[in-house]
Amino acid sequence: MRIIITQNMTLDGRVEMLDDWFDPQAQDDELSDELMRQSAEEDVLLLGRQTFEDFRGYWPLQTDDTTGVAQHLDRVDKRVVSSTLTDPGWHNTQVITGDPLEAARALRDEPGRDAILTGSIRLAHALIAADLVDEYRMFVYPHWQGRGRGLFPDGQPARRLRLLESRAFASGVVFHACAPFDPPPPRPPL
Repeated sequence: MRIIITQNMTLDGRVEMLDDWFDPQAQDDELSDELMRQSAEEDVLLLGRQTFEDFRGYWPLQTDDTTGVAQHLDRVDKRVVSSTLTDPGWHNTQVITGDPLEAARALRDEPGRDAILTGSIRLAHALIAADLVDEYRMFVYPHWQGRGRGLFPDGQPARRLRLLESRAFASGVVFHACAPFDPPPPRPPL
C-alpha cells in the first residue's frame, strides 16, 4: 500500500489552519469530483488524534452532505495514532498506540491501494522525516496566512520532487501531486 499525504494549504505553504481560509463544504463541483476520485482509491485513512477528533466531531453530523465525503469517511478504514485515545467512538476505526513509524512501515507492506494521511501535521512531519511518503497531494488555496506550520518540517533537508499532476479549479484552488525522485544511480567511474 502507498502512503500519500494529502493536505490543504495556503499559497505560502501553511497547512496549520490559523485563519479562516478553508471550508470543507465550500467547494466547486470539479474540486469535489477530484476529491471523490482520489477517495475511491483510498483503503485506509491515517490520522493523528487531534485531526481524528476534529473529523469525528464534524463529519458524522453532516446528514445533508451532498459531496459524498461524510459517507466515504463513515465507511473507510480509519487508523488513528494516539497514546491517550482508548475508545475511538467512530466505527471502522483502529487506534495505533505503538510506534507510528513502525505502524506506517507495516501499512506499506499491507496489500491495497492508498493509505491517505491528511491534517495531522506532527504525524505528517514524522513520516516525511522517516522517508515513508510515496506521494504528496497538495490543494493550494489562494490565501496568504504568513504564520503556522508548513507541510514540510523545519530543518528537514531539501528533497527534489517530481510533478505527477497539476490542475486548477474554478474556486482558485490549485492541485499538485508530486512524488519523491528516486536517487539517480551512481555514475560508473571514467
